[in-house]
Amino acid sequence: MNTIYFDNNATTPVALEVLDEMLPHLKKLYGNPSSMHTFGGQLHKKVEEARGKVAQLIGAEPEEIIFTSCGTESDNTAIMSAVESLPNKKHIITTRVEHPAVLNFCKHLTRKGFRVTFLPVNNLGQLNIDELLKVIDKDIALVSIMYSNNETGVIFPIADIAEILKERRILFHTDAVQAVGKIPIDTKELPVDMLSLSGHKLHAPKGVGALYVRKGTRFYPFIIGGHQERGRRAGTENVASIIGLGKACELAGKNLTEEITYLKGLRDKLETALLKSCPDVRVNGDINNRLPNTTNLSFEYVEGEAVLLRINEYGICASSGSACTSGSLEPSHVLRAMGVPFTAIHGSIRFSLSRYNTEAEIDRVIEIMPEIIKELRMLSPFGRDRLDQSIKCPYRLDLP
Repeated sequence: MNTIYFDNNATTPVALEVLDEMLPHLKKLYGNPSSMHTFGGQLHKKVEEARGKVAQLIGAEPEEIIFTSCGTESDNTAIMSAVESLPNKKHIITTRVEHPAVLNFCKHLTRKGFRVTFLPVNNLGQLNIDELLKVIDKDIALVSIMYSNNETGVIFPIADIAEILKERRILFHTDAVQAVGKIPIDTKELPVDMLSLSGHKLHAPKGVGALYVRKGTRFYPFIIGGHQERGRRAGTENVASIIGLGKACELAGKNLTEEITYLKGLRDKLETALLKSCPDVRVNGDINNRLPNTTNLSFEYVEGEAVLLRINEYGICASSGSACTSGSLEPSHVLRAMGVPFTAIHGSIRFSLSRYNTEAEIDRVIEIMPEIIKELRMLSPFGRDRLDQSIKCPYRLDLP
């Protein structure tokens, strides 16, 4: 049975071109790029070439790129750097729908005496800039707002936010892990101070990421030790994966326009067909302003986990939300923040596509999903009786 992989917001397959670039540095070219001898020292040039490729994808300068181990480290580093840079400022602004790498780190800081404002979103997952303007004060150390949401794909007005904060000289970080390589980003035009990205979201391996830090931004390292990354991130470089990340960024930049059109076509075909063939289905998020590869659907009166288990029997991989939170039995914090109804919130499924998906795979999902949803609803008393919409949601919405 062939695997149909529609969980690319969780992780992506490593591109063959990326693997080919990496393999020599896992076999013969295994030296340490900090070594004085030629065997190791030659790898320093390869690392710098990769840095240039990452920078080019987002319109940055090579020296503005710091290699990290993942998006979580990049996010944590950005927040901690701001806190260390501005020790007298104790206010952080973020949103209720951030990835746990930001959300939980900010919650951690509240226990250290920081005041964190978690901005709300509306029922389409959109952020209202007026809500941000209401809470801006002189005590802000950092504003950290994601570029696009990992569960719904909704894209936030990062350019507008960046301009507002630039005028007020407020540090701004964006978690762009889900956006880089999927939509155009140009930091020459986008006045963010820091931006996070992760390799395994754009067909590079797991275990490598990067943090963009605009030239002139005061920066404090999160990992302290040796001189690597110009003293901004200690630890021996993950050379093979860094080279892989560089190649993945190069490929993404070359094919971005074509991939956007291709993925949007696949996504819209899947979404349109399921909305037509499955009763009581809703799209979660702003359908006019989201990533081209992502659709989040709620199948009312069924459990999302049950849907995932059934489609898994057909070799189909999808998700009920973020890979970092899907192990929890609690409803998605993103969908709760959007006010998704009780009858739908547990039946949410995220399909996230990549350039390696095909129309035939879309057709296969369209073929089997209606019958699976029908079967599961017949097993559920809520599905049989069409749960009374007036029932109050029993879940306590303990949003930050």
